[in-house]
Amino acid sequence: MAYVRKNASTLTATERRRFVNALLELKRRGEYDEFVRMHIDYYTADGEDGLRTAHMTPSFLPWHRRFVLELERALRRVDSSVTMPYWDWTRDRTTSSVPWTSDLLGGNGRRSDRQVTTGPFAYGAGHWTIKEGITDGKFLTRDLGRAAAPIELPTRSELKFALDDPVYDAAPWNSTVTRGFRNKLEGWGTGSGSVSWRNHNRVHRWVGGAMLGGASVNDPVFWLHHAFLDLQWQKWQSAHREHRYLPAKQPGPGDKQHGRVVARDEKLPPWNVTPDSLEDLSGIYRYA
Repeated sequence: MAYVRKNASTLTATERRRFVNALLELKRRGEYDEFVRMHIDYYTADGEDGLRTAHMTPSFLPWHRRFVLELERALRRVDSSVTMPYWDWTRDRTTSSVPWTSDLLGGNGRRSDRQVTTGPFAYGAGHWTIKEGITDGKFLTRDLGRAAAPIELPTRSELKFALDDPVYDAAPWNSTVTRGFRNKLEGWGTGSGSVSWRNHNRVHRWVGGAMLGGASVNDPVFWLHHAFLDLQWQKWQSAHREHRYLPAKQPGPGDKQHGRVVARDEKLPPWNVTPDSLEDLSGIYRYA
């Protein structure tokens, strides 16, 4: 029977505590850092050689769907009552709203060094030392809203801009494509600076600190953010039932993207699964 993923704002005090405790237990065991390393390893950009699976590619959504599910399964091995909550950043938009409460993810970083000093994931609490990262920093950092150059979280209308596109993705299947639901949701826009960051990307920028770059998994908000994106893919699928994951087939040998993207029925590293098999997980979980 499918279990339920809830909006973080609706979690009870007990549900918050059990979710946090399960995360801390995975961290204590060393399992959590394996997820951080995996995301770093699969963060391949357009300008790099080789296969892209996690970002700037059609498989952005199925890759993260499986990634979140793997973490959720690990949490449920610790506590079977836990499911992955999601953060609706179109509604909870301030630095003091959910999930930035002391009993969930803690608050903003302090002004001097952006170190998070409140909540269960603060370095001072002794349970969340950064061990896998792209810098030598040991503590979790945030810069909610970007104090030096403020930006806003994406709005409902900006999210609708992505959801209304009936085509899943389009050539050239990377960060430069201007059509298709996937890139409009992932958020690689035209122009430079804050105007080019949309939806998924803008949220990472808004949170700042550890949420910037391949090691963004070090901030637990990563999971709540991507659960919400997974919900948006589900909504898009329901609204555009005649459309599916693209490309259906691998781009031809003469195409610059040949061998660089995952087609619908091809295996998605590092798991032995296809995007096709990840299009419907309603038998495992549903969203409240």
